[in-house]
Amino acid sequence: MSHATSGRVLIIGGAIMGSFSAWALRKAGYAGAITVVEQDPTYQFSSTALSAASIRTQFGTPANIEMSLYAARMFRDIRLVFGEDADIGFRERGYLILGGPDQVAERVAAAEMQRAHGADIEVLGPDELRERFPGIDFGDVRIGTFGARHEGWFDAWSLLSVVRRAARALAVDYVHATVTAFETEGAAVTGVRLSDGQSLGCDFCVLAAGAWSGRLVAALGIDLPVVPKKRTVFAFETPFRLNNFPMLFDTSGLWVRPEGDGYIGGIQPLPEHDADADGDFVPQHALLEETYWPLLATRIPAMEQLRLQRAWAGHYEVNTLDHNGVVGPHDELTNLIFATGFSGHGVMHAPAVGRAVAELIAYGEYRSIDLSALGWARIRTATPMVETIVY
Repeated sequence: MSHATSGRVLIIGGAIMGSFSAWALRKAGYAGAITVVEQDPTYQFSSTALSAASIRTQFGTPANIEMSLYAARMFRDIRLVFGEDADIGFRERGYLILGGPDQVAERVAAAEMQRAHGADIEVLGPDELRERFPGIDFGDVRIGTFGARHEGWFDAWSLLSVVRRAARALAVDYVHATVTAFETEGAAVTGVRLSDGQSLGCDFCVLAAGAWSGRLVAALGIDLPVVPKKRTVFAFETPFRLNNFPMLFDTSGLWVRPEGDGYIGGIQPLPEHDADADGDFVPQHALLEETYWPLLATRIPAMEQLRLQRAWAGHYEVNTLDHNGVVGPHDELTNLIFATGFSGHGVMHAPAVGRAVAELIAYGEYRSIDLSALGWARIRTATPMVETIVY
């Protein structure tokens, strides 16, 4: 694609993906105008702010591993990147992903692939698991894979605040409005119309609107399979304590990790109860009583004693084709660049995606991580590149 060091870049979506794209574009030397359009200035319902904010290298797609490694290194040295006041509370405590008897060969092969791409993954048998993580029942488990480095959790709101502040300090303009229409001419997006009546022109348009991306570009006749799916997070207290408690992904599909003096966790609803969210942010409390709590108590018996502190719901931007992100230019409207569809791992991959978007605009090519495999071509041809490790 063509490249530029000046002109007008319009970024739709001012949360973590859009803000990292804007900041990275300035760091890449782009001197033109950069405008970020964000519909919610409070970020109250932003997927970023409502995220469980974790990071892992245990993926089935090499590009995802490489993006996680980049972000983990940035998080570890966040003050060197954004200044001494930058603090995102990064806890490098690892993911523990459990598998049953029928998953051993698959998980060993996955760990070998992840190591080949730079991840530090340990493969643990039942005896090793019991010794390292006492109090967890591994009776039906035959394998656990654990990220010794580059995995853990952090504060997503702090990360957004840090990068947004840095972007604004580099003369990135944030406009609080909703995009109501696109303007096009030939093979280009030339601008957008906003809910406040403004029209903004552009030379490049970056779609970083998260869960609403698919609906936005439908007006252009683009069938982007990205939809909002509601995910509920439960925050609770329990007497169970384990100093090295990781981010635990269970064979049942539940996840749980420490948060403050307690824990947070969740589980996907059954498909028949997982309709598109349509602005629904009401937590699914029935999931706790009927599904999550019984499964949790089976895996960690001491957690049968549990007191719910609060619950909240946010939206995953689910790519229904393959649960992988969509990054790069559209094949017809070639100045329209996608940065969306990450299906729950957008916050951890935003630093690398932002850099990739910046490279495409400033240099016309990827120079760091080649994200071509995440491009529009597979969407156009409905050829999925399925991410196999999704929670």
